[in-house]
Amino acid sequence: MIRGIVLGVVATLAVAALAAYLTIRSGIVSAAADERVPKLERWAAKTSLRASFVRNRVADIKNPLPASDANLAAGLKLYSQNCAVCHGGAGGRPSNIAAGLYQDPPQFHREGVSDDPPGKVYWQIDHGIRWTGMPSFGKALSEKQLWQLTLFVQHIDTLPPDVQRAWGQVR
Repeated sequence: MIRGIVLGVVATLAVAALAAYLTIRSGIVSAAADERVPKLERWAAKTSLRASFVRNRVADIKNPLPASDANLAAGLKLYSQNCAVCHGGAGGRPSNIAAGLYQDPPQFHREGVSDDPPGKVYWQIDHGIRWTGMPSFGKALSEKQLWQLTLFVQHIDTLPPDVQRAWGQVR
């Protein structure tokens, strides 16, 4: 009896896996980047991201750098070089690249991350986010640069005057 149940479960899983494979292989699941993101894909990405935050205890990580003018200016420079093309500048208009991405990247001039824990922001910059186009900068930037970038995006709405003037030039 147990053997029959196990074989039934295995057969059901094999048929489901084959059906999923044939669906993907047939082209029903589009690879086009200009179509709406399917709900299942959105759910899978968000669920995986939240689980990664919990597993890695990112909410507990604190930024070791002070929010000084020098660190914020360094973060702005890094943002301008690496992030503005997708997340926008102070001007408020997404770049052509951002407008054409499959996932809509948040535009930080209007959708900041100041309410996110520093560890969460750092983790996203360091590791990137699968299924979204957000790359990992962990191998390209030093730990200090990652924290400076974290500082900048977290203080994008409350920058000191000199950094605010420089931010106003980023389009």
